[in-house]
Amino acid sequence: MTYDLVLANGRVIDPETGLDAVRDVGITGGVIRAVSDVPLEGTERLDVGGLVVAPGFIDLHSHSADLAGHRLQALDGVTTVLELEAGAYPVARAYRQAELEGRPLNYGFSTSWAAARMSVLAGVDPAASLEVLLANIGRAEWQQPGNAEATARIVAMLEKDLADGALGIGILVGYAPLADPAEYLAVAALAARAGQPTYTHARELVEQDPNTPIDGAEEIVRAAAETGAHMHYCHVNSTSVRHVDRVLGLVERVRAEGSKVTTEAYPYGAGMTGVGAAFLAPELLHRRGLSPHSIGLLSGGRFADDAELRAAREREPGSAAFVHLLDEEDPAQFAFIQKALAFEDAAVATDAVPLIRTPDPAAWPLPADAASHPRTAGTYGRVFRQLVREQALLSLPEAIRRCSYVPARVVPALHRKGRVQAGMDADLTVLDPETVADRASYAATVAPSEGFVHVVVNGRFVVRNGALLPESMPGRPVRA
Repeated sequence: MTYDLVLANGRVIDPETGLDAVRDVGITGGVIRAVSDVPLEGTERLDVGGLVVAPGFIDLHSHSADLAGHRLQALDGVTTVLELEAGAYPVARAYRQAELEGRPLNYGFSTSWAAARMSVLAGVDPAASLEVLLANIGRAEWQQPGNAEATARIVAMLEKDLADGALGIGILVGYAPLADPAEYLAVAALAARAGQPTYTHARELVEQDPNTPIDGAEEIVRAAAETGAHMHYCHVNSTSVRHVDRVLGLVERVRAEGSKVTTEAYPYGAGMTGVGAAFLAPELLHRRGLSPHSIGLLSGGRFADDAELRAAREREPGSAAFVHLLDEEDPAQFAFIQKALAFEDAAVATDAVPLIRTPDPAAWPLPADAASHPRTAGTYGRVFRQLVREQALLSLPEAIRRCSYVPARVVPALHRKGRVQAGMDADLTVLDPETVADRASYAATVAPSEGFVHVVVNGRFVVRNGALLPESMPGRPVRA
């Protein structure tokens, strides 16, 4: 048999079966047709000897959903980009827009509890737009408790979106920390009935706010136990910070009791969000050991005092801001991040944010002044450079598993991804284990990673010989 494409002589690592051996991979029609220990014939046969052939990386948590963001993430080994924490509402509109524009990577969306809540309680038209969501993130109307009627309307909106193919429900309860815990349970119960996960940005931990309606970690695990829903705990590193031992211990205990709770983390000490987020109010920063100087707009420097921060929150609540939670250069502080990443079956996810100063997202190369959080461009490269080669926190096969197969198991619709096996989607990342590394930093935020030699999406190259192919648009929607 002659295949469309053969990746020959590579070290194939399949996380599901444990295969780690030199093989040929035959691809036809966007599907892996053979993984063979004897040479395969192909219309194109590409020798990848000395390189690792891995399942394409699956980012469960990316807000960088346009062409520019996809391209930058492709150069970091990613083949599937999902917006699950914030989600999109209405989800059909988000899918339609991406399909019309075309995408180099596979894409998908959860439905958005926050957008539905803004619609019901604040009269906001969500327009399936992250920009609209962030612009309204600081409005008090949607952050307050709602009544039973409001909850019923929100649940009905989310139920319609689930029927339209949403990959679960994204719940930004950390941005509306006074929301009634009963509403959260109602949303989790809906997800359980639909057989889809929820993806939660947790509300305050009790250590951060003794007056919180419910401890953020306890809320997630309680919902899993009471409703039977699969509760995915988003970026457990940045919401738990120095309390990560207590939070992970709680997750470990309820999983042992049979609840389905999964986690994710990223390898950076700084987060990023809209400066208008409820938890960035100057009077609340002390709860996380922060000050206004811990926060800085992506488009400018750090804030000098409360007054500067308040003015920015009023003037531009949706503007992206760095939140320096932990010092990555301090081993004692970086240890909290390591614990989150090393936790059993924790997925690597980026929390990538939209690029700024990219007036034409279709243009490539990016403008010289384009900017983002370095995690958008460098999360996966950093994992292999820092956590595999330099610190030996994860083995190479284990790091690959956490970037591909582990996230594939979170979302039911990804059952044909995250594996290098016959019959699976031909989403593959070919990397050089000796050189793969991040180049993005807080000074050069969108510098692409290196060492990801080839990236194949649905059988077509998006990255070849380390270079992006700007015209390649093989990405397909992932729907429930």
